[in-house]
Amino acid sequence: MKNYIVYFVLLCSFAIHAQETNTKRGYAAEGYDVVAYFDGQAMEGEKEFTATHKGVKYQFANAKNLQTFQSNPEAFVPQYGGFCAYAVATSGKKVGINPKSFQIKDGKLYLFYDSIFADTLENWNEEGPTLLQTKADENWEKIAMKKN
Repeated sequence: MKNYIVYFVLLCSFAIHAQETNTKRGYAAEGYDVVAYFDGQAMEGEKEFTATHKGVKYQFANAKNLQTFQSNPEAFVPQYGGFCAYAVATSGKKVGINPKSFQIKDGKLYLFYDSIFADTLENWNEEGPTLLQTKADENWEKIAMKKN
């Protein structure tokens, strides 16, 4: 009986995590390879190289990146559920991203919204990543508690 309770709790936590992750197009980071970001590249993943972590699907550009992710998934999971880091910091809201707009800071992946009218990565850097990261961390904790 005890094992069933543990299993149920794990399933619930995976489902909650999946709800808090931006899975536009069915995958985290809109199907872009989260490992490739750490090599400075925004690369679309391929369906043949797919993994699921905590109920969220990820795609990778190649088998090597898939294996790298599988060896330590938490090292590659985007911050703030893969929503725009700038929007989480400044408005406390979940906003979609342009998967080609990203930053690696202190070994973590941050994704941003980018359009003709707004480049939130540029704003993030101009306004101070350290301050905005602190605000985003605080806001994300509140967002996660709401379980929208």
